[in-house]
Amino acid sequence: MKRLFTSALLASAAWVGASGVASAQDNPWMVRVRAVAVMPDEGATLKVGSTTLQGDVDISDNYIPELDISYFFTDNIAAELILGVTKHDVDAVHVTVPGALTDAKVPLGSVWLLPPTLTVQYHFKNGTAFKPYVGAGVNATLFFSEKEGPVADKIKYDSSFGPALQAGFDYDLDGQPGGWALNVDVKKVWMNSNVKVDFTSALGATVKADADIDPLLVGVGMAYKF
Repeated sequence: MKRLFTSALLASAAWVGASGVASAQDNPWMVRVRAVAVMPDEGATLKVGSTTLQGDVDISDNYIPELDISYFFTDNIAAELILGVTKHDVDAVHVTVPGALTDAKVPLGSVWLLPPTLTVQYHFKNGTAFKPYVGAGVNATLFFSEKEGPVADKIKYDSSFGPALQAGFDYDLDGQPGGWALNVDVKKVWMNSNVKVDFTSALGATVKADADIDPLLVGVGMAYKF
C-alpha cells in the first residue's frame, strides 16, 4: 500500500512537470481538519459453497474526524492525502437459508476501517475568496478489529483497493496567500471486500460475501495553507 501511494504521488508530480505548468509556491502546503459523515451505499452477494443465498448486508453510517494534507505543485494542481478511521456495525438482512432462516436479520458485529485515499486535484482560480476544486484518485482500505457479533463464530474482511472522486471548495477567510479557509468536501469512494463468516455453530456452514461498501463522505471543516 505504501508503494501504491508513493507511486501515485510521483506519477502526479511527473504529470505536472511534463505539462510545463509547474511554478514556485510560497505556500505549497495545506492542512484540513473536517467533521465527516460516512454513508455506505452497501450491497452483497452471499454464498455457501457454490450456492447463492437470498440476502444482503446493512452497514451503519458513522461520523468521524478527518485529517487531510495537500501539496500544491502549482496554483491549480495539488495532491491530497486523506486520513481517518471509521467503525461500522454490520447486519446480514433478508437472509434465507432453507431449513434454518427465513427473511432473517443476522447481526455480524462491527469492523473498523482505515481507508487512506490519495487524490490529485484541480483548483479553479476565479479571483474571489470562493475556490472550488475537483479531484480523482485511489483508495486502499484495511479492515481491523473485527467483532463477529452474537451469532457468527468468526468473521474476516479482505483489504480493498478502488477509485475515488472528490469535489469541494475552500472559502478564504483572511485574504492572504496563506492562512485560514472554510472547507466543504464531498467524496465518493468505491470499496469492495471479500468477507468470510464462520457460522459453524449456528448453521454448520461458512458464508462468503462479496460486499460492496462504496461510501459517500460529506465533510465540513477548516483549512490552513502555509
